[in-house]
Amino acid sequence: MNDIALNDSALRPVPPGIEAAALDALRRVWGYPAFRGLQQSIVEHVSAGGDALVLMPTGAGKSLCYQVPSLVRAGTGVVVSPLIALMQDQVDALRENGVRAEYLNSTLSMDDARRVERAMRAGEIDLLYVAPERLLTERCLELLEQSRLALFAIDEAHCVSQWGHDFRPEYLGLSVLHERFPQVPRVALTATADPQTRREIRERLALDDAREFVSSFDRPNIRYTIVEKDEPRRQLLALLSGELRGQAGIVYCATRKRVEETAQGLRDHGYDALPYHAGLPADVRAANQSRFLREDGVVMVATVAFGMGIDKPDVRFVAHLDMPKSVEGYYQETGRAGRDGLPSQAWMAYGLQDVVNNRRQIDESEGSDDYKRVSRGKLDAMVGMAEADGCRRVLLLRYFGEASQPCGNCDNCLHPPERWDATEAARKLLSCIYRIRQASGFGYGAHYVIGVLRGDRDEKVLERRHDQLSTFGIGADIDARTWHAVLRQLVARGLVEVAHERYGALELTEAAAPVLRGQEQVMLAKAGLARAERPKGGRSRRAAAGGGDAPSVALGLDTESAERFAKLRAWRLAAAREHGVPPYVIFHDAHLAEIARRDPADLDDLHGVPGVGAAKLERYGEAVIAALHAD
Repeated sequence: MNDIALNDSALRPVPPGIEAAALDALRRVWGYPAFRGLQQSIVEHVSAGGDALVLMPTGAGKSLCYQVPSLVRAGTGVVVSPLIALMQDQVDALRENGVRAEYLNSTLSMDDARRVERAMRAGEIDLLYVAPERLLTERCLELLEQSRLALFAIDEAHCVSQWGHDFRPEYLGLSVLHERFPQVPRVALTATADPQTRREIRERLALDDAREFVSSFDRPNIRYTIVEKDEPRRQLLALLSGELRGQAGIVYCATRKRVEETAQGLRDHGYDALPYHAGLPADVRAANQSRFLREDGVVMVATVAFGMGIDKPDVRFVAHLDMPKSVEGYYQETGRAGRDGLPSQAWMAYGLQDVVNNRRQIDESEGSDDYKRVSRGKLDAMVGMAEADGCRRVLLLRYFGEASQPCGNCDNCLHPPERWDATEAARKLLSCIYRIRQASGFGYGAHYVIGVLRGDRDEKVLERRHDQLSTFGIGADIDARTWHAVLRQLVARGLVEVAHERYGALELTEAAAPVLRGQEQVMLAKAGLARAERPKGGRSRRAAAGGGDAPSVALGLDTESAERFAKLRAWRLAAAREHGVPPYVIFHDAHLAEIARRDPADLDDLHGVPGVGAAKLERYGEAVIAALHAD
């Protein structure tokens, strides 16, 4: 799907001068020569006073869609963000570009909060970041009423949806913005939202007449790989042992215990790995997040409590040791890789137990029956994604309503799994599930059923007399691993359900009947899941040491440019420590790489490089030229 703008009847005419003012701000402040994709249409629409709902993938430049209009329009742009811990970095990045930015949240002292409030009333702030809890206080609403407002930007807007994976109850109160400030344009932004979530965003934020902008959800720089879970920590170490060593990444785990164990295991193998979960003290979480954002090569091992809104552009991989509950969650989490557009990896180890655990959490939740029904549907879609034997990207984009062609850059495209006629095997497995339930009155789990199928005479099988069943031993000619792969694919196709009661008991669905009767052929992937591609050859000494030359390799730099790039990265790290900001706030790797390629001789040459705005040219220009020509 190409980038599109829906609800064109809500399009506002662009007054003369806005287009030129927006482009001037983009070039002067951010140093970019032109807008990308839908950015220009969104910027012009919001600058003209129109409301908007913006769906744009992570790394596509959503923030410019409200930051530029905030500078073009008179007054202050107010950004509602649920991420107090990241506001400082977002404000620091704007200040580095010469923008007057501030934030109001609970981390400020009373004196600092009053200083910001005075500046707000005086019109001395271009952009103000506010947590939703703070914004909904009467004190903050009165402050806004006493100030001139350019717009409201509601970031991570999917948090308003109770069907979403990041629901935040405080977002439900944001309809007050429309009620108390009806003349101030609002733009709601999110990186992922299915049609149901989009409808809820419109309804709960009173954006009925907003123009909807939908960018392509494709992230072509990300390689999607899903492997059969087989000692996942060992598999993770194998993944990281090549070019990814020394690179920043995120490893997601389902439980706090697994987070702690995985982080320790990575540290034992020489990785700079930190844990992050809700059970850690707040100061430890904040310190670990700060290190991840401000240092190179840190691996964050976390539950889903970590990550929303992460601005770090050089995350080279996102790994899942447990399957997310939905495609939305998977897309949102994997989208934190490669925000800078450079090659990155999304890797997941998946097993049937993931389905059991996720189903249990859904069924035991306090949600309504409708919530549980929708959640089970989302889980089924995620299982289908994991078990796909075709292009993963095609399936992922189709989920969001976008048609595409095979990408050539996922595991199934690069290493297509063999397919085999598994009709007879499927009938044996389905029959065994049926016979065990018929004999016992209830179902059993995968390991037990496959044991009976293969003729394992263990104590429990003999005690229950399941060795007397007609299906006992009829699958002895197939190994247990292959049977597990067959079962996972039958679950993904909806022929078998995995109930969380009785330790994941297997149950047949109505869809199994035609297969049992021999009326339907079953073709399955032979290996069950694509295998991870192992790194070729040994890694370089520099990569093993953690510094690595992977960034310059990924950027496609020649030898001389790579040497200049290394000098610039060393200078940037020192400058970031001096200014107390993350390195990427000063310049992204992609910006440094372009400087290294062009090798500017003076400030005039440097001024034309994308990402070098007027403020950064004045602040860092001489130092950049000096670093390039240092011996």
